Amino acid sequence: MGFGCNAAGVVGCRIIDSPREKLIAILTNSFVPCNGRFPFLITISSIFIAGLCGGFTGSLLSTFTVLFIILLGVFFTLFISKVLSKTILKGLPSSFVLELPPYRKPQLGSILIRSILDRTLFVLGRAIAVAAPSGIVIWVLANLTIGGCNLLDLIANFFTPLAHLMGLDGYILTAFILGIPANEIVLPILLMSYLKTNSLVRIEDTFYIGQILVQNGWTLLTAINVMIFALLHFPCSTTLITIKKETGSIKWSILSFILPTICGIILCMCTTAIWNFVHFLC
Repeated sequence: MGFGCNAAGVVGCRIIDSPREKLIAILTNSFVPCNGRFPFLITISSIFIAGLCGGFTGSLLSTFTVLFIILLGVFFTLFISKVLSKTILKGLPSSFVLELPPYRKPQLGSILIRSILDRTLFVLGRAIAVAAPSGIVIWVLANLTIGGCNLLDLIANFFTPLAHLMGLDGYILTAFILGIPANEIVLPILLMSYLKTNSLVRIEDTFYIGQILVQNGWTLLTAINVMIFALLHFPCSTTLITIKKETGSIKWSILSFILPTICGIILCMCTTAIWNFVHFLC
């Protein structure tokens, strides 16, 4: 379920009987890309990976790149689950017995009602509660200036040193941070920052998006690290609120924020170091 929505995936963990294994599943749910991250991954891959070859070969290479990112997320899910089960969430694995229940005719009405009330409206309500104030914050950061520089630029400049170590720039990290209400707005925030507009920018033309990114210093390394960090970074605010609700403790929400983010930062730094080392040798 996390591939559709991480918040819905966290809610789906209710079916796990073991509290320890339920926590592991909740904490690692965001390691797989949700539906909000797929368009971003596909766009970046289409621009920079498919552009290496062009034609059918480029499209195939772009497809395999997105598939590799998905498999990378599955790998980190299993790896971090193993680490958690050996450290802070030690315990014996629970047994699993599957009994075949007597066949009953499905009650379509009750299934739809439960799905809408328990999952869809439950998640959408929290998303709306966060999206409205976050939109106001983004507008203020883009329009309020101090010393001739808006707050968005100041924040980006603050994150630039860390971003360079990760093979990114300050605006990319800022876009991910401000995109915490929903992963879908990361790219519009990034384009807004590059184009110096006062509101979110939505561009459908992939070629034009690629031109904007390249003009602002993007390279193949930047695209690779952006896709890695798009996979391995903190969950959206709706997911974090859902984790707090499901676990009853804010510390698990904090841990679910830290775990993927640390993994993403370390992996991007390693990728950048290897890339620079190879270029140095060449």
